[in-house]
Amino acid sequence: MFRGATAANLDNKGRLAIPTRYREALTNGLVCTVDLYQPCLLLYPLAEWEVIEQKLATLSSMNPVERRIQRLLLGHATECQMDNAGRILIAGTLRQHANLDKSIMLVGQLNKFELWDETRWQQQIAQDIALAPEDLHQLSDKLQNLTI
Repeated sequence: MFRGATAANLDNKGRLAIPTRYREALTNGLVCTVDLYQPCLLLYPLAEWEVIEQKLATLSSMNPVERRIQRLLLGHATECQMDNAGRILIAGTLRQHANLDKSIMLVGQLNKFELWDETRWQQQIAQDIALAPEDLHQLSDKLQNLTI
């Protein structure tokens, strides 16, 4: 399980050094793709990504919405291998999609990471914290029953 938000830097070639505590869990490869709803990237261990691919394979290419999701997720999916220094190369098209430059945030989301531009991440967190009481009616049953 991946958790926590870690500040990181991309080098001038677009490489990200994976924090040491996560490297062992990611040695079998990673897949990076776009997020459908946020200006960030999703970084999956290969085994987790293969589960996503199986689900995407069940979608109809004849349904425009399902095909759009397949096109975006699969079309941007890029395999990443860690080098001996624990770095992965984030493809230029993916960096451009998420406006990643130098300072980024690696955010654990259980089975994957989100990669955010650090400034955009701070803005997103401020929006998330500012959830207005009138928005609480939109909570799903699962979220309404979540106790922490």
